[in-house]
Amino acid sequence: MKKQITTTEAIFPMPVLLISTFNDDGTVDVMNAAWGTMLERDMVALNLTETHNTVKNIKARKGFVIHIADAKHVTEADWFGVVSGGKEPDKFAKSGMTFEKSQLVDAPIINELPIAIECEFVEYQSDPTGLGVIGKVLRTSAEENLLNDGKLDIDALEAIAFDPYTHGYYKVGGRVADAFKVGLKLK
Repeated sequence: MKKQITTTEAIFPMPVLLISTFNDDGTVDVMNAAWGTMLERDMVALNLTETHNTVKNIKARKGFVIHIADAKHVTEADWFGVVSGGKEPDKFAKSGMTFEKSQLVDAPIINELPIAIECEFVEYQSDPTGLGVIGKVLRTSAEENLLNDGKLDIDALEAIAFDPYTHGYYKVGGRVADAFKVGLKLK
């Protein structure tokens, strides 16, 4: 029998997304955000309020990069979530990570993170049912060692997910079935 539990602000599991932008002075800004999804194959939505410095940067620079956090960089991923760049000007430098500028958008690609999704800012939806930042995906890239026959090896990636109930990070992995096939057994 199911027992009622407290509803949180999220549905489990949530991706751990690291959103990178440039600040006004050209320094790197990164925030940890679990509230993101794909709207279409080439459109993303980040449910972020305009109070975030990252959103201000996205609107000003018209671009951003979404990185998928992995277990190897869980400390840095958490750091980007618990510390505000407005209060810690050396936030990115203290992470020990490095970056290169995207060739497609005015935003940094973090070298150490395994996946980068370069996005062009489309609009900000601020009405009560709005999604926040909407972006168009221009390119997705992954480290070559994570590819198997040109496809991403999810187990090798060791992406992490956020559990809003226990405030824990968990590795995503272990394929359990073939999507769009296993259910056909019930046909």
